[in-house]
Amino acid sequence: METDSSPRRLASIDTLRGLVMVLMTLDHTRDFFSASHFSPTDLDKTSLALFLTRWITHFCAPVFVFLAGTSAYLWQDRRGADAPLSRFLLERGLLLLVLTCTVEAYSWNFRADLRHIDGGVLWAIAWSMIALAGLVKLPLGWCVSLGVTMILGHNAFDKLKPVDLGGFGPWWGLLHTGDDVPFGDGWLLNPYYPLIPWVGVMAVGFGFGRLLTNNVWRTRRRLLILGLTLIGAFVVLRLSNLYGDPKLWQSYPDPVFTLLSFINCHKYPPSLLYLLMTLGPALLVLALTEGKAAERLGFLQLFGRTPLFFYLLHLYLIHGLAVLLAVITDGPVAAIIRGGIWVPELPQDYGYGLPVVYGICLLVVLMLYPICHGFEMLKARKSHWRWLKYL
Repeated sequence: METDSSPRRLASIDTLRGLVMVLMTLDHTRDFFSASHFSPTDLDKTSLALFLTRWITHFCAPVFVFLAGTSAYLWQDRRGADAPLSRFLLERGLLLLVLTCTVEAYSWNFRADLRHIDGGVLWAIAWSMIALAGLVKLPLGWCVSLGVTMILGHNAFDKLKPVDLGGFGPWWGLLHTGDDVPFGDGWLLNPYYPLIPWVGVMAVGFGFGRLLTNNVWRTRRRLLILGLTLIGAFVVLRLSNLYGDPKLWQSYPDPVFTLLSFINCHKYPPSLLYLLMTLGPALLVLALTEGKAAERLGFLQLFGRTPLFFYLLHLYLIHGLAVLLAVITDGPVAAIIRGGIWVPELPQDYGYGLPVVYGICLLVVLMLYPICHGFEMLKARKSHWRWLKYL
C-alpha cells in the first residue's frame, strides 16, 4: 500500500488497486446490509448471484498484498539503492498494526473494548511488511524463492493442527491455520489471515516489481502470458483434485454449481489454488490497463493512490450508514452497531436484497471520491508533513 505521489508511479498498478478497493467496498457493504445471513459460498444455501457477489471480492486481499510488495520495490527503485527501504517497511508495518488494533477494530463494532483483535487484511499486510523488511536484505532471488516456497508448500501442512503441537499451537494458529489465540481476561486474537502464505505473496510481489522496471519485459503481451500461465496452472491443478486446496471440488446435478464448486477455493488461509485463481486474472487486468487504457480510469487510480485512507474511511462510512438506516426504519440498531449481519442477535429477517446492497455500495464509492480527492490534494500541499506519506 505504497502511497507516494511521484509522477513515475505506474498508472496500471493504481488502477488495479483502485478496482479491488471498489470490490472490497461491495463485500463490506454486504456485511452490513445483506438479508442473507450465511456464507455466500455455502453451495447448499447460496444463489448464483450471491455466490458471485462474494467470489469476485476474493481478488481483493491477494492483490492488496501482492501489490504492496511490488510498490515496495518501486519505492526503492525511484529513490536508489541507498533508500532506507527496510526502515520504511518496518515503520509502515508497525503503523498498520497500531491501526489494526485501534482505528480498524473500532470501525467494526463501535465498541471501546478493543481486547478482541481480528487479524484481517491490514494485519496480514502489516506483518508481511515487517517480514519483508528483513527479506529485502537478501539477494532478490532468495527473497522471491522463499516467497514461492511459502505459497507452493504451505498446503502440505494443512492436516497439522494447533492442538497437535502443544505449546507451539498458538503460534501455528497465527502462522498457518488462523485459529483463535486466547490470552485470558477477555483478550483474544482471531488471526483469520494467517501469515505464512501472505508473507510469501508479498515477497513474490516484491520480485514482480523488478520485472515492472524493465520496459522490455513490461509489455501487455508478456503480462498476459504470465497471467494466463497462472490461470492455466490453477485449472490443471484444480482438475486433479490432488493438491493445493483443502476442499475438493465436486459434481452437482446443476452444471453451474459444479463450476461454482470448482472455483470455490479456500481463503482462510489462502490456498495455493486460491492465489493462482486470483492473481492470474489480476495480472490480466494489469496488462489490459497498461498504457493509454489507464487514462480512462482515473477515478480508480485516485482510490489506488489513497488506499489506506480509503480503507479506514469506507469502514466507518458503511457502518454509519447501516446504523442510520436501522434508525430510520426502526430496525435493530443495537445489533447493527455491534457488527452487522454476523451478530447472533440480529433478526434473521432483517436486511436487504442484492440490488439494495449494490446501490448502497455505489453510494459509498461516490461519497468517497471527493473525500479521497481532497485528501490527495492535502498531501500535495503539505508534502512536508512526513506522516502523510504513510496514509
